[in-house]
Amino acid sequence: MKNIPDKDILLFKSCLVNVEYPGVESSTKFLFDNLGVEYRIDPDQSCCTGLGYYYDLFDQVSTTALSARNFALARISSHENIVTLCSTCYAIMKKSINLLNSNEEARNEVNSILERAGLSHMKYQAGDMSSENNVFHMVEVLYSKADEMVEKITKDFSDIRIASHHACHYCKVYPDHAITDSRNPMVLDEIAAKLGAEVVDWYDFKKATCGAGFSQRFVNRDLSLAATADKLLALEGEADVLLHMCPNCQMQLDRYQPVLEKELGRKFGLVHLSVAQMAALGMGADPYKVLGIQTHSVPVEGLLDKINDI
Repeated sequence: MKNIPDKDILLFKSCLVNVEYPGVESSTKFLFDNLGVEYRIDPDQSCCTGLGYYYDLFDQVSTTALSARNFALARISSHENIVTLCSTCYAIMKKSINLLNSNEEARNEVNSILERAGLSHMKYQAGDMSSENNVFHMVEVLYSKADEMVEKITKDFSDIRIASHHACHYCKVYPDHAITDSRNPMVLDEIAAKLGAEVVDWYDFKKATCGAGFSQRFVNRDLSLAATADKLLALEGEADVLLHMCPNCQMQLDRYQPVLEKELGRKFGLVHLSVAQMAALGMGADPYKVLGIQTHSVPVEGLLDKINDI
């Protein structure tokens, strides 16, 4: 496995996490604090632009310029290991680094933008960051700390069946950088097994998209929800929890599950949690104050009733 940092980490805030599931961030901070992971959150960090970029509202130059500014913040604070909560942030920043390192014309244009904005000290030099060695996903840090996490588990998940949904922008955009096989992703399953849960390691449509497709959930709603329904139908009666690593995926399946239950006339009974939320719950975090389950569309309380203390 590649070297995963546990210090000098810039924990990159996600707009979708903050707006939709703030408990993902507080759960990650709870885990990092309890596992001895050193990190900081920079109040000057800007959005990665992922939503705007994939909605065709931001062009590549704007996205790369904002990324360069964020990279400078990481370097200035000596926290150059950027850890994301969102797979879109993860992929956006890797692409920006590759572009800045390999394309002199793009790098010069970005640096000109920074200079005109009075940010000359944030100019990017080729090689300042590495897409493989400076950008990581929160899941990778948790996976590297799984054995330490096991020692701190206080909840019994043995009666809980957990299936996984691995994010496209983690597994498929830079598959050589992922710590799991993109053709048979298992990192979430392996973490769930460490937590002591019963793992549903395969189901139809496991590798399929969540259906969100960013703008597709609005401009092609029927197609988008058909893809979401495929995954939910495949898990009907098979799992209690679908584990996520991306807020966009979690939002698509959690927010639209009640919609599809009404449209299809059936009850899926599936709870949606980020792997950080599930791990934090296992280590005794408060379901409301840390996990933020009150922000979910599918109620989580029924799941909590099935979990006992060790």
